[in-house]
Amino acid sequence: MKTRTIGQLTVSALGLGCMGMSEFYGEGNEQESIATIHDFLDAGGSLLDTADMYGPFTNEKLVGHAIAGRREDVVLATKFGNERRADGSWVGINGRPEYVRSACDASLQRLGVDHIDLYYQHRVDKTVPIEDTVGAMAELVQAGKVRHLGLSEASADTIRRAHAVHPITALQTEYSLWEREPETKVFPVLAELGIGFVPYSPLGRGFLTGQIRSVDDFADDDFRKHSPRFQGENFTRNLELVDRVKELADRKQCTPGQLALAWLLAQGEHIVPIPGTKKRERLRENLGAVDVELSQDELQLLDQLAPAGATAGDRYPNMSTIDT
Repeated sequence: MKTRTIGQLTVSALGLGCMGMSEFYGEGNEQESIATIHDFLDAGGSLLDTADMYGPFTNEKLVGHAIAGRREDVVLATKFGNERRADGSWVGINGRPEYVRSACDASLQRLGVDHIDLYYQHRVDKTVPIEDTVGAMAELVQAGKVRHLGLSEASADTIRRAHAVHPITALQTEYSLWEREPETKVFPVLAELGIGFVPYSPLGRGFLTGQIRSVDDFADDDFRKHSPRFQGENFTRNLELVDRVKELADRKQCTPGQLALAWLLAQGEHIVPIPGTKKRERLRENLGAVDVELSQDELQLLDQLAPAGATAGDRYPNMSTIDT
């Protein structure tokens, strides 16, 4: 596995998003999920991404169980800020300093580790100055509980203010061939400040794999059934985009998912996608993307096939939690 540097942190060129192993994408299988994590590490992967809210709370326990005895192989990333109760109900976005400290301690316990390599604020709490939240996160670094700090779905202004308090290693935001907004809004400030970028949903929530042809393909508890981009006319229009990508993938003799990940990797050495999967078969496919090379002509063609703004529909049913 090739490596990349985000901020001052060296990680595998592809990470593994673990969210879907516990929630949001239908029923999971813990044994298969743990085997998937082990295969990822065996292949030289290092960056594992989880969050306290996934499950809720159960995904961190799963990841902790999977990495027991292999801590030195792992760059462990988790998140706080989307506060939920044990029954799954939502409390809200919480960036208060006292919550930062308690959330970190709880994550460390569930993960079974003594430090977190990359600790993200999952969503920006607009009721709390970012300086206060990041100040509390910086205290965790000083205490040795956290090594590096990250933000998720933060605006350029928020990133600047946060970085002035303590160096930010990585920004995690949705980015893919069907979601290109970060290119104009945050990429310039990341380049200026030397911050790495970790795209989540790099396969468009699975859409860019070409495997999804109908909303009937989703389980009843799959959140994509209620996502605007998977509804009605939006779904039909977005299928057209995916089919255009698939045509080029067929010519390249790779899968559409591999092509989508290869495109992301070509956008900059500071970019480390974290495609999520709970199956070893899909993991092997995703890892194959690091060997797909795209020429400048092919990159320009993809810009034409999937230009910024081409995807129909909002990313979430409620976009009010995104810091813009």
